[in-house]
Amino acid sequence: MSILSVEHLSHGFGDRAIFQDVSFRLLKGEHIGLVGANGEGKSTFMSIITGKLQPDEGKVEWARHVRAGYLDQHAVLEKGMTVRQVLKSAFAFLFEMEEQMNQICDGMATASESEMESMMEELGTLQDLLMAHDFYIIDAKVEEVARALGLSEIGLDRDVTELSGGQRTKVLLGKLLLEKPDILLLDEPTNYLDAQHIEWLKRYLQEYENAFILISHDIPFLNSVINLVYHMENQHLDRYVGNYDQFQEVYAVKKAQLEAAYKRQQQEIASLQDFVARNKARVSTRNMAMSRQKKLDKMEVIQLAKEKPKPEFHFLGSRAPGKFIFQTHDLVIGYDEPLSRPLNLTMLRGQKIALYGANGIGKTTLLKSILGLVPPLSGNVELGDYLETGYFEQEADQSNTSTCIEEIWKEFPSYTQYQVRSALAKCGLTTQHIESQVRVLSGGEQAKVRLCKLINRPTNVLLLDEPTNHLDVDAKTELKRALTEYKGSILLICHEPEFYEGLADQVWDCRDWALRLS
Repeated sequence: MSILSVEHLSHGFGDRAIFQDVSFRLLKGEHIGLVGANGEGKSTFMSIITGKLQPDEGKVEWARHVRAGYLDQHAVLEKGMTVRQVLKSAFAFLFEMEEQMNQICDGMATASESEMESMMEELGTLQDLLMAHDFYIIDAKVEEVARALGLSEIGLDRDVTELSGGQRTKVLLGKLLLEKPDILLLDEPTNYLDAQHIEWLKRYLQEYENAFILISHDIPFLNSVINLVYHMENQHLDRYVGNYDQFQEVYAVKKAQLEAAYKRQQQEIASLQDFVARNKARVSTRNMAMSRQKKLDKMEVIQLAKEKPKPEFHFLGSRAPGKFIFQTHDLVIGYDEPLSRPLNLTMLRGQKIALYGANGIGKTTLLKSILGLVPPLSGNVELGDYLETGYFEQEADQSNTSTCIEEIWKEFPSYTQYQVRSALAKCGLTTQHIESQVRVLSGGEQAKVRLCKLINRPTNVLLLDEPTNHLDVDAKTELKRALTEYKGSILLICHEPEFYEGLADQVWDCRDWALRLS
């Protein structure tokens, strides 16, 4: 039986079509990977099936009594709520049932005998439902999930707005798993998660009995948890059985077959057109020419999908810096309270260092303290000579209403419009993306705009905070190649070992100095 049916779905933004006559069916127990390049519409598809966005055409139909849980990469948490309260809100429907029970009990004092009988029946039903949903052990369940995702160490009574991007993702993920929906909808759940918690989520999804749809560019993770792939490309959605690697094999064969068929057909078309052109004027061969023209007119012409622009990243170098990039002297980082022991770190010219460790222990704060964006609680940072620093921030400002062109022009006012467009196109953005506001782009496209600013400014030091988040496979591969070739120094925060292995010559384990191990 279908949990979800999508029929003849079409949708677009302005003159940019995202889907064209897309159909999709989700069955009980299916573990689906929704894959495709940045900007193909994966998050838009999630927004449509969850009812956050109305499609231009088509029908979305859920089976009755199905509860869907959605982990949104852009979800916002309310100020004033603690981690515990957000996790407990997963059981809001049970607390409502408890309130109904209390109202029934209050009404019993004045009820007639016949009313009392139906009240007792209703009370029994509610009691059974609460028992079935483990209502009386909610606190223990909250504690269990909090421990598994490393939220206990953060502190369950902390205000959620004080948390890092990774910690917020964990809280939302914890709430979702506690809700135990009939279907999980996960949009990039491994973004901001560290290796230990990605491993826990992997095991959870492998054993998950219900259905889920997962958007992810983390290929090892996808391979380990899915049994079906839906590939989104050129406004269409195609189904493949198996994991991501198996999909890649079948997709490559299909593409090669289509290209061969296209080549054969083009040769046939050229031959027919040539015959018609040479013979239509001659009386003796006119009928044969007309017959071939009819064949041409009836022919269903094979269309090859337009190749998506692949990003090309080339970081501009600058003059060589001094021997030391930075040195810290008893540096204590933090905000209201310290996040680290006194740090005495040294980075030398030419080093490429990856920072490793759980979310919320202070990796981003360390980068910002080195840059002078966050003042140290004590100690200091001594920067080397002749530094030309480039900084990639983990999160974009969602209130920014600039277009991509305006965003690059602000950074490089001397550029001509042609230079701005060329710079963005080299990062893998199409004309339609380039003319759009940055905030309406997908997470991966927004990251490419931020990378565009970085690669076009001469630097000799790069500080990169989770640059692979949201990037598709092609963009990640190209970014790793560009950073490997980069002659300057790199300090990189990344939760994907397969990205920084072979790129970083040192890995600093931040757990060695962090005071909060989450």
